[in-house]
Amino acid sequence: MSRKQDFIMHFEFKKAVQFSLLIKAGGRLREFNFRKLKSPDEELFSVDVCNERGDRIIFNMHKADNDWEMTENNLPKWITESKITIRHAVDEELKNWR
Repeated sequence: MSRKQDFIMHFEFKKAVQFSLLIKAGGRLREFNFRKLKSPDEELFSVDVCNERGDRIIFNMHKADNDWEMTENNLPKWITESKITIRHAVDEELKNWR
């Protein structure tokens, strides 16, 4: 007599967080695209935005000490000067995802 084993598969679904925000930076309204990266240790976002010539600027943001930090050092001045506005916009948008 053969013994039959039951196999149970467990699936874990994680919501993909991706959104675009219009943020005033460098004197003009720009579309910032955010995509949450899978990282078990920290909250991490990949961000991309276009400059005046249409070139795409890509950088990462991670949450440190309950605040968002940009990981790249050579970002254009209009991005670094808008850090507070960008941080606030991300926090407000994430309220919709929780």
